[in-house]
Amino acid sequence: MKKRTFSDGVSRCALAFITCVLAAVPLCAGQTSGSQTNPNSKSGGETSAAPVQPIPFSHKTHAAAELTCGFCHQNPDPGNQITFPTTAKCMACHSGIAKDKPAIRRLAQYDQEHQPVPWARVYAVPGFVYWSHRTHSEAGLKCESCHGQVDQMDVVARTTNVTTMGGCVDCHRQKEASTGCKACHESQSSRLQFPSGRVLPQFRVEASLEYWLSHGFFP
Repeated sequence: MKKRTFSDGVSRCALAFITCVLAAVPLCAGQTSGSQTNPNSKSGGETSAAPVQPIPFSHKTHAAAELTCGFCHQNPDPGNQITFPTTAKCMACHSGIAKDKPAIRRLAQYDQEHQPVPWARVYAVPGFVYWSHRTHSEAGLKCESCHGQVDQMDVVARTTNVTTMGGCVDCHRQKEASTGCKACHESQSSRLQFPSGRVLPQFRVEASLEYWLSHGFFP
């Protein structure tokens, strides 16, 4: 067994100290800003398996009306994100359909105020992972491959483990895709962009401690 040197110990202590400081920054910022935490939220941004939504929405009902996934959820360049439909697009139908229902009235209010519906997140990829919907759709994966049979759901719930490292690796092995670190981490993360053009930092600070621990940097 390799003998640990004094310099190894110093390096580990220094790395641990830096990690703790970086991980504490967002926590302190949240306390001083007085921000409130979503009671549905879990680590990494994911919510409970079936979070309560601001407006009840049945994918099953809309799928039965022959609305496809792509009709509501488009994939603009650069392709990493799938978007939600605007309230204006929803109201194009609901200005006449079920317009007197309380849920549609709330939808109409969001539209009149030019505000997006604040949907509660069901799936969330950790900040230290590069993810592109387009890459996966071009590889032949269907929406249900990762999200389950959403077209049969009255309430969307998390039914797969695709946002975990184990889930990703298992799928990549089944599809004979790369399982190397750089396929999802490091160099690829610099390519992650939002439609506004803003680039996501290579690693999200509050996720860095989780990343290092999960990859065995500390004993």
